[in-house]
This record gives sequence, C-alpha cells and structure tokens, in this order.
Amino acid sequence: MVENAVENVTPIRVALLGAGTVGSATARLIVEQQEELAQRIGRPLELVGVACLDPSEVNVPWIDKSLLTTDTAGLCTKADIVIELIGGTTAAYTFVMKAIESGASVVTANKALIAKYGPEIYAAAEAHHVDFYFEAAVAGAIPIVRPLRESMVGDKITSIMGIVNGTTNYILDEMTTKGLDFDVALKDAQAKGYAEADPTGDIEGEDAANKAAIMSSLAFHTDVRIDDVAVEGITQITADDIAAATAENKVIKLLAVCENTEAGISTRVYPALIPNEHPLASVHGSFNAVFVKAEAADDLMFYGRGAGGAPTASAVVGDVVTEARHITHGCVGPVIPMYANLPKAPLGVGKSAFAVRFVIHDKPGVLAAIAEEFAKRGLSINGVNQDLKPTLHEPGYSGELQQLRLVTHLCEESTLREAVEAVKQLDFTTDEVTILRVLD
Repeated sequence: MVENAVENVTPIRVALLGAGTVGSATARLIVEQQEELAQRIGRPLELVGVACLDPSEVNVPWIDKSLLTTDTAGLCTKADIVIELIGGTTAAYTFVMKAIESGASVVTANKALIAKYGPEIYAAAEAHHVDFYFEAAVAGAIPIVRPLRESMVGDKITSIMGIVNGTTNYILDEMTTKGLDFDVALKDAQAKGYAEADPTGDIEGEDAANKAAIMSSLAFHTDVRIDDVAVEGITQITADDIAAATAENKVIKLLAVCENTEAGISTRVYPALIPNEHPLASVHGSFNAVFVKAEAADDLMFYGRGAGGAPTASAVVGDVVTEARHITHGCVGPVIPMYANLPKAPLGVGKSAFAVRFVIHDKPGVLAAIAEEFAKRGLSINGVNQDLKPTLHEPGYSGELQQLRLVTHLCEESTLREAVEAVKQLDFTTDEVTILRVLD
C-alpha cells in the first residue's frame, strides 16, 4: 500500500486560458489525473476556470461548463498558476503580465510570445517572485527547454541544430520517400492534420524561427528576438532538388541553427542538404529532433513528438506540476538571466558550401558565363550537373530548358547570393533558383 503523499489539502488554483486542441488536452490531463498529480505534488490541483471566446463551442466532458468564462483578464487574478494557450502575442502578453503582476506563476506553449517578449516576461516574473515555464513552446513533448535552461547551465553550449517543425519535416520526408511534388505533399499533410489550412507560418519557416530565437536566448544567455533570426522556408524546394540530394546520399531538412560564432550569435532557419549518416537525417514524418553541442557534454540529441494536442499538453502539465511543487514548498525556480549580451552576427554573414540550382536556356556558352560570374567573386565550384527538362517552358523562349546545379566550396553567403543575383540578370536564365546549404 502506497502512503498518501498529499500533505496539504488546500488546493493550488489553476486557470486555463484557451480551450482549443492543446487547451482541452491539457484540461483533460489535469482533471483525469487529479489524484495522481496530487500525490506527486503534495497538494491537489483545482481547475478554477477556463477562458474561451465562445463557451458554447467547448463541448468536452472533462471540462465542467460552470468553469467556462469569457472574462480572461479577471480569471488571471484568481489563480496560483495561469496556463496561457490562446496563442498570438498582443492579447497573450497582456494576460501573462496581468497574471504575473497578480502574483500568479505562468505556464505557456506560446513560442511567438516568448520570441517577441521573452526577456520582459522573464524580468517581470523575477521581480514578482513567481515562475514562468514554457517547455511546450519548443518541440512539443520533447524536453529541450529545461535542459538548456537548467541541466546544461554548468557547460558552454557552442551550437544547436534542430528539426523543430513537424509540418515541414513531414512534407520533405514525403517528397523524399514517395517522390511527391511540394504541392501534393502539402495537401497530403493538410488532409492528415499535420498542416493548417493556412500553412504559411510553417512552410515559410516562421514557426521554426520563433523556436530558434528561444533556444538561442537560453543557450547563449543573450537577448535574441524573432527579428534577429534569418529565415528561409521550403516553398522553393522541388522534386528535382530532392532527387539530386538522394543521388548524393543526402536529404533535405528544414533546420533551426543557433551558433556562437566569431561574428556573434547566429540564429537562422533554412533548408539544408545533410548526409544520410547525420543523426538528423533519420528523423522522419512529423517527428522533431534537436542536436546540441557543448564543450564538456559534447554531442546530445533530443528526439520525439514535436506537436499535437496530447504531446504538447504533456509538456504543459509537466510544467504545471513543477510549479505546483514550488508553491507547495514555498520556493521559486531558477531565473533566466540574459547577462551575456553577446553581439549578434549580421544576418547575411556566415560561411558554408552551397548547392545552387538554376533553370537555364539550352544553348552554348551558358555554363561558361555562369562560371565567370562566380569566378569574378572568388567563388570556387566543386561540382556541376546538368539535367535536360523538356517539359519545362518559359514564355517567349521556344527552346528547351535545362536545370544546372552547381555545388560550391566553402564561401561567404553574402558573396554567393551576390553571384546568384548577377546570374539571374543574364538573358538566358529564368527566375527559378534554389539555394541550399550543404552541411558535412
């Protein structure tokens, strides 16, 4: 028989803002695991209210109708822990700050909020002696925030490279394994619930950029915001790019990359070619993975479900339990100091090898002219591949088009992009260009 671990019967009041997919899954875990969670905390949790825009639309059996309210601001002042799951930045920031100023600790999954206002919220929580937890904001159920925030604070992190958006990973994986075009893979992702009706935030890299900003701030103890992140999406990736990668025993992944470089903190999101032997190459479907390098710990990899109602709710409730334990014992967790104030690398600075695909007119002298533009800027070409595509057409040109793929040696990105723009001005090239970094 297990001894009852509940030492204090006074409940810890929990307010939930948002009853959507993640919010309702969070409420379910809190309600259905109430006794188990009380044993783990030492006090019971009491869900005192659920804020939503339209209570009539919330119809799940584990949320008592009497708890539903549209008075979100009022609910923020009536709890010990406020869970913010409404999304967005403006209203969410107002409610989170109101909760903190009212003496409540806050748990959120809102990556956009943290990427825009994180340091202000960290400072407010410290000033009011409450906690702010957000494990679910990066990579869903995968525990990556707490390792960066607490477990690795005795080490020096040098870089983070991760697949942190399940939608784009699913699309690229389907293109790789089934030979689908981008548009077909996107529609499939939407049909299976892996992509929103408006997938812009995912496929243009914005979602991953928010997460990259958070990871960079935590890893390097420096204020990194969403505007500090250079972002490229996957909309220009074609089936031909995928085929070329496969032929070279590589895969294309959308990566969030955070590095402490000589030029400063570099935080970027971009599609890249990675070899099949790299640990991130084996991350399939909608799964996420984050690869961390540190001076003492060396290489670490975190892998799992990066999105979805239940996985994300698992991370949210984990933070709620952690905070409830702090309240039970009359303490708060560690603060998030932004003490380093390291410089940020200019967005166009950084070296890499690149694979560049041009669509060109099929006639003599084209390759020489392109090579000349690269040579003018000191860019060394490592490999060339030409592939005739008779099905491609360009208005005003009756001849056939070819795809020309160049792979460079290591070079400055700004110089590479300057050369690409020069080539695009030549009268035998089209506007269709794909630029991919090549990672060893």
